[in-house]
Amino acid sequence: MSERPAREWRFYVDDMIGFAEKVIAYTAQLDQTAFVVNELNYDATLRNLELIGEAATHIPDTVRAANPQVPWRLIIATRNRLIHGYLGIDNDTLWSIIQSDIPVLLPGLRHLRERSS
Repeated sequence: MSERPAREWRFYVDDMIGFAEKVIAYTAQLDQTAFVVNELNYDATLRNLELIGEAATHIPDTVRAANPQVPWRLIIATRNRLIHGYLGIDNDTLWSIIQSDIPVLLPGLRHLRERSS
């Protein structure tokens, strides 16, 4: 089986932006209670948060170090907690990430994309 060539890190940044935009779109018309009871939106949102963290793991350390406006370690740690703590996800924390962290993350990622183009 042949190995695939390494994917350019900029594509992972694009992916992160797309996943974050989906998180915002999936939760835009919901409050926390409606979000938690809407299984489809909840699952889709959770998956996209996981994917943001997974994509972040593919960003080279040099790029991460040069872009401290993006909380790389926190993003990856959040991904790990979501994936491995499926029985213990705190919905208050999750909602806070959706409402506070993702909207702040997007401009930093977009800035990184613009600078690297």
